Amino acid sequence: MTQHLDDQVPAHILVVDDDPTNRYVLATTLGRAGHRVTTAEDGTRALELLRQPGQLPEIAIVDVRLPDMTGFEVCEDIKQTPATAGIPVINISASAITVDDRTRGLYRGADAYLVEPIAPGELLATVTATLRYARARRRAENLAHRLHRLNRVTLALYGATSARELIKATVEGAASILHCHVAAFLTTPQGGVMGAHAGDQQKDESPLEAQVYSLTTSGDQPETWTGLVDGVPDSVRLPAPLAQPELRHTVVGRAKADRPPVLIAVPADAVEFSDDDQLLQQLAHASALALEAMRSYSEEHALALTLQRSFLPENLPETARADLAVRYLPASERAEIGGDFYEAISTTMGLVVAVGDVAGHSLDAAMVMGQVRHALRAYAIEGHPPHVILSRLDHLLTSVQPGTSVTLCVVLIEYDSDVIHVANAGHLPPLLRAPDGSSVFLEEHGPLLGLGLKHPPAHRVAAEPGSLVLLVTDGLIERRHVHLQQSLDSLARVLAEAPQHPEDVCADLLDRLPPDGSDDIAILAVRLNAPQTSSQPDPRGK
Repeated sequence: MTQHLDDQVPAHILVVDDDPTNRYVLATTLGRAGHRVTTAEDGTRALELLRQPGQLPEIAIVDVRLPDMTGFEVCEDIKQTPATAGIPVINISASAITVDDRTRGLYRGADAYLVEPIAPGELLATVTATLRYARARRRAENLAHRLHRLNRVTLALYGATSARELIKATVEGAASILHCHVAAFLTTPQGGVMGAHAGDQQKDESPLEAQVYSLTTSGDQPETWTGLVDGVPDSVRLPAPLAQPELRHTVVGRAKADRPPVLIAVPADAVEFSDDDQLLQQLAHASALALEAMRSYSEEHALALTLQRSFLPENLPETARADLAVRYLPASERAEIGGDFYEAISTTMGLVVAVGDVAGHSLDAAMVMGQVRHALRAYAIEGHPPHVILSRLDHLLTSVQPGTSVTLCVVLIEYDSDVIHVANAGHLPPLLRAPDGSSVFLEEHGPLLGLGLKHPPAHRVAAEPGSLVLLVTDGLIERRHVHLQQSLDSLARVLAEAPQHPEDVCADLLDRLPPDGSDDIAILAVRLNAPQTSSQPDPRGK
C-alpha cells in the first residue's frame, strides 16, 4: 500500500527569527515548496505557540541570536518538554558560524545547523532530510506502540469465552490501535451472525463501549461470506451503525479455508501506512484463530454432552407406588462435562432410585459414570438391597478404576409397605418432605465409593403416602464462598414451599435456586403413593 505520509509530503514548519527580512525569505522559500509556515519573532512567542493546543509543527527552524533568549535555549526547552521532544530543530545563524558554535548547537539538541546566507536548495534539502529521519522515527515509534496494543488485544481475544466477548474485544482492539470507527462481523459457533462496532478511542485511552448486535439474514445462515459489498455481507440486514458508508477498507481473517471468516471494516483514511494494514490483518487473523478454538471446543463439548446423555436413562419407570420427575442440566458451555447421574428402576424388591456424582469434570468422569450407572442397574435387577449394591460398586471401582471416587445415594421404596431404605455413600443427604410440609434430611451415610471400605446396612425410614423424597447433586446448591450447611438449609426452605407434583417441584427448585453454570445438576423428585397389596412390581413398571 502506498504511504500517505512520505518524505515528499509538505510539512508544517515553525520559523523563529527576530529579523523580519529573514523571516520573510525563509517563509517564502518554504511556502513555495508547499510547506505551511508559522512564524515567531522571538523565543518567548515560539514557546507560546508550541504550548497551544492543536497540531504541532513537524520542524522548528530557530535563529541562534534572539532578543529574549538564545536559540540554544529554545532548542533545549523544546527537547525537554515531552509534548515537543520529538520535533526536530534546525539552528540557523549569520553570526554564530564557527565550528564551536555549530558544535555547541548540535550538542544542545539541534538536529541540523545552517549558516546564513542559506541557499534555497540547501535549506529545502536539509528540511527534506530532517523530515525523512523524523517521520521514519515517528513511524517506528508508532508501530512499536501499536504492536504493543496488538499484543494486549490478542491476549484479550484468546481470553474471550463467548462469541460476544470475542467480537467486542476485536472492535475495541482495532479502534484502540487505529484510533478510528470500526465494525466487525463473524459467524458464531452456533451458526448465527454477529456484528459489532466501536467508536474512535481517544489517545487518553478512555474506555470503549462497543455495541454488539445479533444479526438476521435474508435467507439461510451463510456458511461462508461471499459477495461482500462495501465490506459487509450482502445477506445480512444491518443496523445503521454497522452500515456507515465510510467503512470502505476491509480485511478478512480465516483460520481455515472452509470456515466462516472474521471481517473487520474501517474507514479508508484510517490506514495510512502498509504497516497499519498488516496490523489489521494480524488482528483479524488472531480473532479468527480464537473463534476457531471456540468453535472446536463447542463442537467437542457438544459431542461429549451427547455421549454423556447417552449414559443416562431414556425414561423413568411408571408405577402406582410413586410419581417421579427428573431434571438434568449440564454445566455451562465453558465448563468440562461432569459425572452426575441418576437412575430409577422397578425391581422385585421395590422401586430403586439413585443419584450419584463421579469426582472430576472430564470425559473420563463421564465414562466412569456410565459404567457405574449400568452396574447399579444390573445389581438392582439382581435383587440386591441398597447397601449390597454399594459394596459391589465399591469393589468394581477399586478393581477396574482405582483412584476414582464416587458419591452415590440409593433409595429402595418398598411396594407393599410405607418403608424406604436409604443407603448413602458420601452423597448429599436425601430430603424427605412429609405431607404436612415439614422436611428432614436423612443424614445417615457411609463412606464414598472407591475407598474399599465397608458400607453399613441401609437406614430404614417410614414415609407415609403423600411424602416426597428429593435427591440432588451438589451443582444445584453448592456455591463458592457459601457454607454447605447454609446451602442445605436453603434447599429445605425451598422444598417446604414447593408444589406437590414432582414435575412442579423440579421446576420450582431451578427457578428459586438458579444454577451458576459451574457444575452439572441432577434432580430426582419422588412423591410416594399408597403401598400396593402385592410385593411384586407394578405391572406397568419399565
